[in-house]
Amino acid sequence: MKRLWIAAGLCAAYVAGRADVSRDLRLENARVKVTELDYEPGKPREKSIRPSDQVIVFLDDCRYERIDPDTGMKTTRERKSGDVIWHNKGEAAPVLTNTGNKTYRTLVIELK
Repeated sequence: MKRLWIAAGLCAAYVAGRADVSRDLRLENARVKVTELDYEPGKPREKSIRPSDQVIVFLDDCRYERIDPDTGMKTTRERKSGDVIWHNKGEAAPVLTNTGNKTYRTLVIELK
């Protein structure tokens, strides 16, 4: 049991130390998973591979820098509250950095 608590503590320390976005699970069932993500100014979201088809809903106006995972090219994007985008399962998700001066939120709706 003591080893389990040590392992859990190490995992929590790893997650807390990541320069990534905060995540709040809103809903999960057999067909969908909905997560709210908070992007703090200047903190990058690390690149990853999308585990599922995703609908992303922007809850706040925002401006962010996107680093293309294949070319390394940097672009700046602006989104308005209510904007909706689609991503396919298996796509490379780029590094994103909030270049605004306040936190912005998105809902990521993952289809299972």
